[in-house]
Amino acid sequence: MRPLPGEATASYTTRLAAAYRLPLPHLLDGLGIHLNPGPGSTNGAAPTAELHLNLPAAARLAAHARTPQPHLLRALPRLAPGPHERPAPTSHTPAGPPAAHWQPLEPAHRPVRACTACVLHRSRGTSTAWIHPPDHTPALCTRHQQAADDPRHTAPLDIAALPELTRAHHQHRRAARHPAFTTALTWAATITTRWYDHHQHLTDRWHTRLTRLTTTNPHTQHGPASPTLTCRTLITYPETLTLAATLTRIPPHGLTPNAQARFLHHLADQLEINHLTPATHDPLWTRIHTR
Repeated sequence: MRPLPGEATASYTTRLAAAYRLPLPHLLDGLGIHLNPGPGSTNGAAPTAELHLNLPAAARLAAHARTPQPHLLRALPRLAPGPHERPAPTSHTPAGPPAAHWQPLEPAHRPVRACTACVLHRSRGTSTAWIHPPDHTPALCTRHQQAADDPRHTAPLDIAALPELTRAHHQHRRAARHPAFTTALTWAATITTRWYDHHQHLTDRWHTRLTRLTTTNPHTQHGPASPTLTCRTLITYPETLTLAATLTRIPPHGLTPNAQARFLHHLADQLEINHLTPATHDPLWTRIHTR
């Protein structure tokens, strides 16, 4: 069974166990992997917890899945403990018997639902899987027009009514080739998040997009949190990418006053707004200001 790109380890191993009609602990036991209690809990499941395997356990999982271990490590980004987790002292130690443990995840670091059509294609009888999208990026499947932005959504979102998201996704692939894009994307996400939360510059456009999205996906309006919050990354995604691609043109030390004016005029054209004058507390001003 092939993992989905960026799939949570808990999700992949659960799908693998389901193919044998087994609970996950029974699958691990059959592979000779000892499941230790995780910090703060004895059980777990995606998306509220992640399953961490030490290297011997990851090797057994890869052998059973008939997938080279380097490929499995690339497909499952949390197979080894990441920077946001606090693993048990022995969970990442190469030596020792194969072992795994559950690690509770903070809400900001939980996986989101994968495209149901993609999951069905790679599973046996289940349409649910969880993936960790790259930072500041929603999980988006342009082939099946589904996306996910928050683990609290009860199903992936239908984005057929928002073709700009598909165009933005293709733009992302091209822009990501720039060596400064990752840093620029972090800045861009910070900037558009502030604009979104403070109703600045693009409020009308984002409100219209949110209305179209929630009309197509009425289940977003009945969750534990408002779609205004749970859909934020998805709603701002096209402008975040446009801003990130433009920010790659700024040198690390910022811009001179004359260059700042030209840059803001160019950025306003790229965002298709009349003018752009950031206040001194705006992170965009911080990024372009000469240091």
